[in-house]
Order: sequence, then structure tokens, then C-alpha cells
Amino acid sequence: MDALLAEELLIIAGGLRVAEPSTGRAVVPGCCAGLEDWRDWAQALTGGSPWLGHDPGPEIQAVGEDLRVWQDGGPDRHHGRQVGLHIDLPRHALPQLLMGVQRDPVGFLDALAGWADRADLGRQGIALVRAIDYSFTITALWDLPEG
Repeated sequence: MDALLAEELLIIAGGLRVAEPSTGRAVVPGCCAGLEDWRDWAQALTGGSPWLGHDPGPEIQAVGEDLRVWQDGGPDRHHGRQVGLHIDLPRHALPQLLMGVQRDPVGFLDALAGWADRADLGRQGIALVRAIDYSFTITALWDLPEG
């Protein structure tokens, strides 16, 4: 545990997956994307596209009132043509979706704190919970722009 706590920042490969339950389609994070960057999705609310990894290179594009989440970089990668796997989600839905995403790691922190207490880890357990909370910006307050 000492080695883990000595790390400046913890990372977990992966990221957020966007799924369309009605069709079964999904856009998954590219390689080198990390779960620690999950809050960066809020950039899409102000016209940005967060880092979603590369190879295949997912990207977010504003299309009217929707956010088009491309699996492979969007239309510019295909000479301006609108081709390739993408999922559209209403921009106004993103803040609520991100708040939903936050619930899972908050629950994980609660479970981790309980485990650390049962394992009698004392200060190390508290430090572990704090390090994970810090690295993944789980409980920090945020003011999401309106979608």
C-alpha cells in the first residue's frame, strides 16, 4: 500500500462508454484514455471535445442541439463526409448523465472506506480513500454549464 500511496496521481485505463440501448451500439474510449479524465466530458457543453483516447480516436462534435459522439474521429477523418459509428445524445441531457456517472465512484469510495475500516488500516485507509478521491476528482464540487 505504501507504493500506491506514494504515487503522485493514480490512473485507470478506460473512460466513459456511450451506449444506445435501443440499437445496442456503443462508442468506447480509445487507447490511452483514462477514467481519471471523466469530468472532462463537461467540455462538450461549451463546444469542446474532451480527450477520449486515440486508435480509433473517439471525438465529440456539436450538431444542433445534440452532441454527436464519434467512434473514429468524426467527419473530418472521412473527408468531410458524415460516415462511421456515432451516437447522438441531447446536449441538455449531459449534465444529468455526468451526475449519474459520479454516483458510481462515490459509492466505490464509500465501500473502500468501509473495507479500510474493517481491515483496520487506520491512517493508511483514510489516505487511500483520499488519494483515489483526489486522483479521480470524485467528490469535488463542480458547476456544470447548462446543456
